[in-house]
Amino acid sequence: MCAASGALGRLVVEELAKTGHQVVAAVRDPGRAVAGVEVRHGDYDDPASLRSALRGAERVLLISSPELAADRRVRQHRAVIEAATTNGVRAIAYTSFLGADRGGDGMNAAHHETERAVVESGIGYTLLRHPFYTDAFVNAGLAAVVAAGRLESATGGRGLNTALRADLAAAAATVLTSDDHLGRGYDLTGPLWTYPELAALLSEVSGKPVEYQEAEVGGGMGFLMGLAKAGALERQTDDLGGLLGRPPTSLRTAVERALR
Repeated sequence: MCAASGALGRLVVEELAKTGHQVVAAVRDPGRAVAGVEVRHGDYDDPASLRSALRGAERVLLISSPELAADRRVRQHRAVIEAATTNGVRAIAYTSFLGADRGGDGMNAAHHETERAVVESGIGYTLLRHPFYTDAFVNAGLAAVVAAGRLESATGGRGLNTALRADLAAAAATVLTSDDHLGRGYDLTGPLWTYPELAALLSEVSGKPVEYQEAEVGGGMGFLMGLAKAGALERQTDDLGGLLGRPPTSLRTAVERALR
C-alpha cells in the first residue's frame, strides 16, 4: 500500500487487519510507523525505493499523491505503476476522484492521466473515484458552531455528496481482498446532504438551537462551497453502498460522532 501513513491509508490498514491478510505499508518516512504491519520505505520521488517496497506484493493500493502540480503528481503515480509492473503485481487499486473518467480538466487532470496509465499497464485494476470527504465539513470544529448558535455556508442550500473517510477505507479493503472488482471503476458517493439539514441536526443532537445563514466563505472551504452552490456535488450512485454491503454512514451519525 503506497502512502499508507496518511489518514486514509491508516484506516485501510485497520480494515485489512480485520481480514487476516498480510499487509505491507510503503511510506516516505519509515519513522512514521503504521501500527500492526510491516513498514517499508517507498518515496513517490524515488523509483528505486518503490521497486524495493513493492517486492513480493500481490495487490497494491495506490493512494493518490498530495502533490498539487499535475505533471509531478502523474510522474509520481507512474513510478508506482512501473514498480508494480516490475514486481509482477497482480492487481492495483487507485484512489481517483469523481469525474476523472469523463475528462482531464482542472483538478482532475492528474487523476484522468493516472487512470489511463493504470488501465494501460496491463495489471488487473480497480478505480475508486472518491468524492470530497465528509470529515472536512463535519468534524469536532462543529462544537464551536453549536456554542455560537449559528452555522454559515455559501452553498445556497444545494446538496453535497461527500462520504466519510472511514467508509471509503472500508470500500478499498473490500476491493483489495477479492478479484470480483477487477476491471471496474466505481463512482463513490455518500448520502446527499445540505447545510440547512446540518444545522437542524446540530440543533437536535446538541439540544441547543443552531440557526442556518448564507454568508461569504473564503479560502479552500469557500471553493468547495462554490462547487456545491453550482450543483457540482450532487451526483449520486449506489456504488459505495454496494461495496460496503450497507448504506454509507448517515449525516446524523457523522454529527453525533463529531460532537462527542
